[in-house]
Amino acid sequence: METKVAQPPQGLRPARKVREGVVVSDKMNKTRVVKVSWTTTHPRYHKVLRRSGSFYAHDEKNDAHAGDRVEIMETRPLSKLKRWRITRILGKNA
Repeated sequence: METKVAQPPQGLRPARKVREGVVVSDKMNKTRVVKVSWTTTHPRYHKVLRRSGSFYAHDEKNDAHAGDRVEIMETRPLSKLKRWRITRILGKNA
């Protein structure tokens, strides 16, 4: 008996993850390190915990600098560590 498997529609790609964070390092050419923070609740004690992660993001025009608030979007692997790109700068560091 032959089993049929539904094929995903052509031309559609899955939704890409979008995060908001602060640039912590701009010392590399066309690469920024973005710190993204979020809150989560401990499963047992129900305390609100602050978590953070650092993401290497591609910045083609070297526009973002340390302290800037940026929006990053998931993309294909660009290098060993870069899987994100900066889509827009939300706020400049004064």
